[in-house]
Amino acid sequence: MGSELTYRGHETQSMADSYSPKLKKPWPAVTRVVRYMLKEQRLVFILVGIAIATVFFGLRSATTISSGRITDAYSVSEAVQMMNPRRSVYPTGFDSFNLGGKIPLGLKRKGLRIVVTGGAGFVGSHLVDRLIARGDSVIVVDNFFTGNKDNVMHHFGNPRFELIRHDVVEPLLLEVDQIYHLACPASPVHYKYNPTNVVGTLNMLGLAKRVGARFLLTSTSEVYGDPLQHPQVETYWGNVNPIGVRSCYDEGKRTAETLTMDYHRGAGVEVRIARIFNTYGPRMCIDDGRVVSNFVAQALRKEPMTVYGDGKQTRSFQFVSDLVEGLMRLMEGEHVGPFNLGNPGEFTMLELAQVVQETIDPNAKIEFRPNTEDDPHKRKPDITKAKELLGWKPKVPLRKGLPMMVSDFRQRIFGDQKNIGATATTTSTTE
Repeated sequence: MGSELTYRGHETQSMADSYSPKLKKPWPAVTRVVRYMLKEQRLVFILVGIAIATVFFGLRSATTISSGRITDAYSVSEAVQMMNPRRSVYPTGFDSFNLGGKIPLGLKRKGLRIVVTGGAGFVGSHLVDRLIARGDSVIVVDNFFTGNKDNVMHHFGNPRFELIRHDVVEPLLLEVDQIYHLACPASPVHYKYNPTNVVGTLNMLGLAKRVGARFLLTSTSEVYGDPLQHPQVETYWGNVNPIGVRSCYDEGKRTAETLTMDYHRGAGVEVRIARIFNTYGPRMCIDDGRVVSNFVAQALRKEPMTVYGDGKQTRSFQFVSDLVEGLMRLMEGEHVGPFNLGNPGEFTMLELAQVVQETIDPNAKIEFRPNTEDDPHKRKPDITKAKELLGWKPKVPLRKGLPMMVSDFRQRIFGDQKNIGATATTTSTTE
């Protein structure tokens, strides 16, 4: 037993005497990290998550972009707008305008922010109705010299409608996409009292330049003066008396057209010019001196209809809805103009009086008076250009549109007891 113990002790001592250290393993820190990550399974989860995310986003991109084309998610026009968000994208043709553009299923047309100067007036309020119905946000700017809040009151409370009491002869700062510039007294009674064509147009052109908005000027057939060419085409320069009683309006609109084209050529402003011929319809000023409104108001009040001169002067009358359609097509189109917007159906003043008699009172009387100064003898638009480039032509004939105007006038004249029996105090013209 003793020898065995001695032997074992000797053996232990001998092993201790011959001890040599173990060889160091390579990359000890790396191996410890790998063993730890594998043990905790964290690295596996990270790698799996990266792989899933890569596959998911790769498949999603493949459904949107295929062979360099934008397919499911966006239309081409929307993609262009995403790449250049400051650029306004307008439809290139009337078909796309009528349908609101080609919009993918489930997406709505993006409404524009539009200012309408004179938007509480006769034509302006009907234009505002159409723009609001289309889904745009509209800012009406009006000083109520000839406009009326009643014309736009039905939009109060609509979050896409704003009304600013402001005279455009003073500058105005707004952020908008389009400007319809209608603000200007259009009847002789008003423009002889307060001519504001030039300064207001200059201010609104300045606004269009600052914010990059498209600008539409509503000019007039009066730029042709007492024309020597019949019917009038846009290339005709007119026959205007520069110092006559109507020149503040005639020459003012001609100057406004000049300013508009100068801003277009010199400052790169996108502009459109419409030359509007005689327009009638609901919301016209009752006693503004224009022939249709005067004839209707006089016949309703049982007064003689006032015809100036021999009554053989001719005019062309378009219903307001036709004009609004033309203005919107012009704004959304790609052509500067000018464009004649009017109804080529030509009536003498006596013929107009007879149509009013048929509509209101067959026994209405006609009274002749001396003609007014510089009253044009003939006025008829050539609308070939508007037909070809805008796809526009008037649809409402005088005998269909006049009853709608008469109904509106009857309600406004006799609906307000204060106006019953009132007599017209203004001078009628064939404007």
